[in-house]
Amino acid sequence: MYPQIERVDGDSRLPSESEVAIIGGGIIGICTAYWLAARGIPVVLLEKGVIAGEQSSRNWGWCRSMGRDLAEIPLALASLQLWQTWQDEWPGDLGFRRSGVLYACETPQQLQQQADWLKAARHYGADAHLVQRDDLRNHWPDGLRAGWSGALHAPADGRAEPQQATAVIARQAQRLGARVLTGCAVRGLDIEGGLVAGLFTERGRLRCNSVVLAGGAWSSLFCRQHGIRLPQLKVIASVLRTAPMPGGPEIAVGASRYAFRKRLDGGYTIAQRNGNLAPITPDSFRYLRDFLPALGKQYRELRLRLDHHFLDELRIPRRWAMDQPSPFEACRVLDPQPSASILGEARRELAKAFPFFRDLQVAQSWAGMMDVTPDAIPVIGPVDSLPGLLLSTGYSGHGFGIAPGAGHLLADLITGATPLVDPTPFRFSRL
Repeated sequence: MYPQIERVDGDSRLPSESEVAIIGGGIIGICTAYWLAARGIPVVLLEKGVIAGEQSSRNWGWCRSMGRDLAEIPLALASLQLWQTWQDEWPGDLGFRRSGVLYACETPQQLQQQADWLKAARHYGADAHLVQRDDLRNHWPDGLRAGWSGALHAPADGRAEPQQATAVIARQAQRLGARVLTGCAVRGLDIEGGLVAGLFTERGRLRCNSVVLAGGAWSSLFCRQHGIRLPQLKVIASVLRTAPMPGGPEIAVGASRYAFRKRLDGGYTIAQRNGNLAPITPDSFRYLRDFLPALGKQYRELRLRLDHHFLDELRIPRRWAMDQPSPFEACRVLDPQPSASILGEARRELAKAFPFFRDLQVAQSWAGMMDVTPDAIPVIGPVDSLPGLLLSTGYSGHGFGIAPGAGHLLADLITGATPLVDPTPFRFSRL
């Protein structure tokens, strides 16, 4: 498990009822709980392991509007403003800094692709600009040395600290009345007359009017128990952090073979942007037709592999009784092993481009399990076939940065308030 995560002290007793229950204590579930509590809505959040124990504490920490699917840009921009407001006004440091984000364009074709994206993204309010090759000399000479053709730069984008941000938000939610239970797995929904009436946990039954499933990589399995088809696959991303390295770049940079960003402790988080592992599992065949178009477009970014994950997931039951232990109790925290080869590639390519990193010292490495949808856009909203159930999942590695806005949007949908952004692109029915 990621060893530096800040712990959150939760409630010890399961209440008998609440207005809303949230399944999953990652940053998406926590932000949703915060916004509901801020509106005076009774809310209970239930986490089978620890708060932010999985991908919420293992991601890169980027908070970006740049390079996103056009549908996500309004939500990303709203989230950036919320990150800034929370950082300025709350006790506790989220680690949010508007350090800027830069995408390296290593070929003229990549530069043109970013130019095309920027032309479309400006309609949605994106704040970014292209850096041509001639301008690299003045601003990023390392990029010129690395052979870049140019770059896309978003100066108002930034970063936050995954290992502490979710805990800070959780404590704010608790101050507003949200109840947070850890080590409390939800086994399934309590359905009466075709409506959600509550849920069953390992500690007993909880009555509620609405349930939010923010279960990350576990969401598809949970839905299958209730006959809901949620096409979602798991992708493993490996990351390392360095010891403190004074004097290095503040901006976050992503290239095809490496990515880095500065940390509050003075070190760097480093990964390989196109080095994600995609384990072949039974779900790979179950959702093959859903994901084929995406695989054709993104095959360079994924490395398929057949390993123990196939048999591990094959052994997971598809149905279980509500009064018996569930798969969510058998595995409290997904803790995949990082890929030494992928991280080694990232280190070598980064050192070639940025001599500053040639003598870096690795302090730690880890991996996280991302939940991915066929179009790499999250599902945020109700399940029409089961009134009372809402999904907030499938963030495809983008969830940390847009979590403040995503939680706000879902709270809007639950309470009937004017949505923060248009929820249409995130509807479940599109899948």
